[in-house]
Amino acid sequence: MIHHISIAAQNPLRVASVLAEICHGKLFDFPNPGGSYAVVVFDDYGTGIEVFPLGSVCVPASDTEPSKVIQTSSSPSFVATHVAISVPASQEQIEQIGMREGWQVALCDRGVFKVIEFWVENWLLLEFLPPEFATQYLQSVQPQIVEQVFGQPIPITQV
Repeated sequence: MIHHISIAAQNPLRVASVLAEICHGKLFDFPNPGGSYAVVVFDDYGTGIEVFPLGSVCVPASDTEPSKVIQTSSSPSFVATHVAISVPASQEQIEQIGMREGWQVALCDRGVFKVIEFWVENWLLLEFLPPEFATQYLQSVQPQIVEQVFGQPIPITQV
């Protein structure tokens, strides 16, 4: 279960506001680093999205201290990291919001389920699953379906 995710954005307030709208969540200031925001959905899963200023990175601390978020001068063009999020918004609402923001939005068929690719600031991929898509997704990750798509699981061994 993924309960929250942190992302970076060129305009954290704008991005967090859009995500709160799509997720039907609430928007809060997030204390560290400054200029960060948290979207809290208040659902049964504790779903949250933290939005940091672009260039923020998580770094490990010592064995007894928590990790830290620091600012760097680098910012990616694209990243491999993405997330699929079930949302209460409809496909039409998501598409309208993306169009309003000038961000690329595309309905994509993954074969066994559909997602809406929502390109935050046109560089960060979030896959949204409106209620009817979430049902398809949950059906597609049942063991028999996963094994049909990917084959048998690889045994986990110690290296």
